[in-house]
Amino acid sequence: MNNYEKRGYLNSNFKLFHLMDEGKLSYDYHYHDFDKIIIFIQGSVTYRIEGCAYSLEPYDIILVSHNDIHRPDIAAHIPYERIIVYLSPGFLNAYQSDDYDLSACFQKSRELHSHVLRIHSMEKSSLYRTLTNLEYACTHDGYAKDLYCQVVFLEFMIQLNRASLTNRVQYLPPSTGDARILSIMDYINSHLTEDMTVDLIAESFFISRYHLMHLFKEETGYTLFDYITEKRLLLARERLRTGISVTDVCFSCGFKNYSTFSRAYKNKFHISPSETIKEDTGFL
Repeated sequence: MNNYEKRGYLNSNFKLFHLMDEGKLSYDYHYHDFDKIIIFIQGSVTYRIEGCAYSLEPYDIILVSHNDIHRPDIAAHIPYERIIVYLSPGFLNAYQSDDYDLSACFQKSRELHSHVLRIHSMEKSSLYRTLTNLEYACTHDGYAKDLYCQVVFLEFMIQLNRASLTNRVQYLPPSTGDARILSIMDYINSHLTEDMTVDLIAESFFISRYHLMHLFKEETGYTLFDYITEKRLLLARERLRTGISVTDVCFSCGFKNYSTFSRAYKNKFHISPSETIKEDTGFL
């Protein structure tokens, strides 16, 4: 089984980094507990997210939701520069009303199966000016720095959502060699709590079992079984953190055997399911 690595950390509502790397960089498929916004500045990079591949251009904005399995493919010896914002998934929940929802750009991304937004003449846009202000606010000390950073970040998210909703940015169409892959991934993610087998998926999409497994591996980089198991484990962890009992989580996330679930969970997260509940309810 592939062990897709959890990378990065976040102990605040959001955190900004401006990174420049040179030389050969190699990343395995991985995921985060948090959402991530990347503003690509320069380099030669193909970003792979949940079965889709995107050849990036300067100032493309990449939206990676928590638990999305992803990886950048980076050309060697070409400087790779980007601004990254790590974002707590629950932070934007406080900024929702009947009139607005600052997580709308992420929702639209999921609906369109597009993780990359492209804006022409980015340097001339109000979004770019807000991004510049945000980076300055986060990297310079001053009165009420943390509060000021949050205010400017919210302005950035407002500008990003306005651009998204008024189509001033283009959601790039997903690139995959076989359009069925996106439908298959949709099917998997909407049936994680149900009995789901390779044969059932193959039958649902009128494709042979062998061809399905070969196609999925070729297009996404991971096996069908590993992808299903990984997504079920990530879903289980989210449910455990809400205080649902371990047994209920096990069987509601598609696992038929508790010992198999517990062993896979501990192998993945290096902590037992029951310890996850205690950790997130403050009992440890």
